[in-house]
Amino acid sequence: HPYIGADELDIALPVELASFTAVVNGSSVVLNWTTQNEINNSGFQVQRSSFNEQWNMIAFINGSGNSNSPVNYSYPEINLNHGIYNYRLKQIDFNGNFTYFNLSNEVVIGVPSKFELSQNYPNPFNPQTTISFDLPEETQVEIVVYDLMGREIWKSARISYSPGTYSIVWNGVNHYGQTVGTGIYLIKLNSAKYSATRKVLLMK
Repeated sequence: HPYIGADELDIALPVELASFTAVVNGSSVVLNWTTQNEINNSGFQVQRSSFNEQWNMIAFINGSGNSNSPVNYSYPEINLNHGIYNYRLKQIDFNGNFTYFNLSNEVVIGVPSKFELSQNYPNPFNPQTTISFDLPEETQVEIVVYDLMGREIWKSARISYSPGTYSIVWNGVNHYGQTVGTGIYLIKLNSAKYSATRKVLLMK
């Protein structure tokens, strides 16, 4: 077998991207891309830029190494604040060479149209869960956790938020930092114009 230098190999058989698209759903975006073929592909850095700021890596997706057939990739990003975002992929070979692939269109995340408290995720959970909520206007919000007897277990700080989508993590502890037991709890969002409650299940 004749020797093929690494440089010749990279030039002869690059990673070919067949498509790179984004699907926006509310405050979330799912990036999808497909490679036509891959040689020596370590993977992809997913990078994001907002308001013409510098690029930041938000994830690394492992490549398939070597592939002669199409490979599909997907990366979801949830609970983005409203604004305009650009995305690009930095494809990196095992030997350190890299190539950029830019998403051709900007991703626009609008202001939520209504107040909403989403179901926590994960649910059931152990030991922590994420509580997300949409705010169509500026308001102060606090999150309160109750047990089924109506006793207050934990409460977040009351903070003023701009319009957008936000998340708060509850670590399954009470006011004193003690871990609470298995059971159903009620998570309530309080604001001047909106309140809502969700049932959550903590399983040890």
